[in-house]
Amino acid sequence: MGDALLSSTGDAGLRRARQSRGMKQGHLAELIGVAQTTISRWEKGELRITDAQRDAIRRALALAPDEPQDAALKRLVESSESKVHLICDRTHRLIAASKARAAEWRIARETAIGRSLFAFASPRIRAAEQSLDVLGWREGRVSHLVIETDANLDRDIPIEPGLVRWERIELANGAARRLVTTIG
Repeated sequence: MGDALLSSTGDAGLRRARQSRGMKQGHLAELIGVAQTTISRWEKGELRITDAQRDAIRRALALAPDEPQDAALKRLVESSESKVHLICDRTHRLIAASKARAAEWRIARETAIGRSLFAFASPRIRAAEQSLDVLGWREGRVSHLVIETDANLDRDIPIEPGLVRWERIELANGAARRLVTTIG
């Protein structure tokens, strides 16, 4: 992303760059570790973007989804009869969910799209997530895992005890997605 799109004072260029990648303010904020209101103030020109922040924004926008590949995966997931969902492997942002998976939730699938699901993770899921680097998940040494889940007791997106398969899918642009499938 060129400097013309991301000035040091912030402007509509940041908004255009973010929107062209289908990224919400909240997701960009999560990726770079600032509040969503900070993104809004940058885009309005109310707050100056530091050099370090500009670099973080560039890196985050470079991770934006590969639209044709994500669209194909999204169609496959949404048409699946299995309990399955697709997330960004790095941010846990929901990309797609099957009708069977969404039927478990008390919020609409459309409401959950774009949100990080990590906030709903149960203790066992969090522990499994912590083990991924040791296992070589991100380096490609492990492409799938079966983990045992426990209940998270969340009302909106409940998780029941059971087994799920995590499968890491790397897109051509280097971004990784995770397919999460309930087993049994």
